Amino acid sequence: MADQGNCGGQDEIWKTKKTLGQNCSYAGKGCRDGGKKRLDALSVGYFRRVGERLSEGFEDNEEREMFVENVLSEVKGKATLVVLAELGGNSGSEFKTVSCDRCGGHVVETAVRQASRWMEEDEEESCGVLEAQVLSLSQVVRDNIAEFIKHAHGSHVVRTLLNVLAGCLGPPRTKAHPGAKERSVAPQLTDFEIPTSFWYELKSLTETLMENVNCDAVFQTMLTVCHRKRPKLCKQLLKGIMEYLTSRGAAPGLSPLLVFLKDQASSHLIEMIIQLSHKPLLCNLYKNHLRGHLVDLALHPIANFPIQRLTAALFLRLFDELVQGVEAILAAGHMGVVVQLAESCAESGERQEELMQCLLHAFHCAKPGSRQMSCLPLFMSLLAFEVYYHSDTAEGDTQTEVPLSSICYHGSRLVQALARFKEHSVLLSSLRTLSPADLLTLASDPAGSHVLQALITTSSNKGRGKILKRLEGQYVQMACSRLGSRVLEAIWNSASVSQRQSIAQELVASESQLRSDQFARHVWAKFALSHFVHRRAHWQEIQTGESRKRKIFSDILE
Repeated sequence: MADQGNCGGQDEIWKTKKTLGQNCSYAGKGCRDGGKKRLDALSVGYFRRVGERLSEGFEDNEEREMFVENVLSEVKGKATLVVLAELGGNSGSEFKTVSCDRCGGHVVETAVRQASRWMEEDEEESCGVLEAQVLSLSQVVRDNIAEFIKHAHGSHVVRTLLNVLAGCLGPPRTKAHPGAKERSVAPQLTDFEIPTSFWYELKSLTETLMENVNCDAVFQTMLTVCHRKRPKLCKQLLKGIMEYLTSRGAAPGLSPLLVFLKDQASSHLIEMIIQLSHKPLLCNLYKNHLRGHLVDLALHPIANFPIQRLTAALFLRLFDELVQGVEAILAAGHMGVVVQLAESCAESGERQEELMQCLLHAFHCAKPGSRQMSCLPLFMSLLAFEVYYHSDTAEGDTQTEVPLSSICYHGSRLVQALARFKEHSVLLSSLRTLSPADLLTLASDPAGSHVLQALITTSSNKGRGKILKRLEGQYVQMACSRLGSRVLEAIWNSASVSQRQSIAQELVASESQLRSDQFARHVWAKFALSHFVHRRAHWQEIQTGESRKRKIFSDILE
């Protein structure tokens, strides 16, 4: 095999050619010959053609990798048995060299992933051979664990091995795209049956890993798969990792966790620990290590992410400390912390009035009272009163009207959470001060449309009627907008019969425009506006029946 990290050419081609073309033992159906199983004639021919293609060479390493992985995927178990046997050597000792090579590591990963199909094998003996080869690889990993987990390519083999031993596999690894977000959504895992030996090997491998704790992605994979398949083991691992992290050296009186939380790699691991841990462990984490430091951590560009997780888990314990720093956190641009506070308030039904008052002060619109009418555009844009209205004065009312603009993602999420508060009349009052043009802007904006929909659908029938009054004259333009049409449908679904009749009356006056528009024609059909025009009494009867059904369903839910 080529030297570590060297993907330059013939060594990988030679080894794969030998694997796929010349030595086809250990795989598939066939007769016995000298103690070895042989592939059938068709499979031998296929592998020979693969070998010939490999000998021709490729334009670059990536093309060769793709070819080998496609071959492994196509022939499933047969190639896996051959490849793992050849790459590992007679004793499996070659696994380390191969796995810690960029091209070789990819091939090992792809071959090991085929173990998820081991139940598809026709012969029990083939399954046994594959099982033994995976266990052999795991033994090599355990014997050389420190080198594997620190190696750029070897660590990926360990992560794949953990998935296979646990019996749950995600999508194949792909190359990272420039600019891709670090904190992406966790991949979907697919469960599959595994031999009993894999359960025991998983425990042995995790024990070995715990003797070499670090904060890389290997440990995140270990926790993820164990949480899914071995919850008791996961609980032990979480406790062990936390004990390790809190025992590292730090300044006198300063928890080492405060340092780890501000480190890019370890913060990811701690974030996962917080996500998977039970409350007793998290309460101990806060009480003994983080209390009194939450605002400082929330202001940090890295540590604020784990703090968001902790806030979701221990909201009531953390609220009093975090709420003191809301304005500073907003100024730092770490909106996720504030949004999480609002969402936790909405979900728990607790501390809602305190947070609302805190936000009004933080955005400088609490006093005088008339300023509160401007809170909605401030919250949605995440701009303080003076900034939004370009005012240098700290007191007084809005001097000039400013067209609605700068609606941002986190501002939208914040208002959607506040709309679920038991008392959010200040938001509705602010909404009613917006001009019809601003309301149309709100309905047609990717972030704003969710806000308008949330405020209208959470309002009382009387409150909704006041908002719809402000929207009169805008329904046709909303119907002809991709996002506005969705908001209009949400309004319709929550509207009373008389409110629907008013909306329909305005829409049918522009029948030809609505019928010819790509978005509005769906509105025309869903609102049954042809019936409204030609069979008004029947339309009214249908709407009344739907309204009664909604009321009955609502009463049942309450």
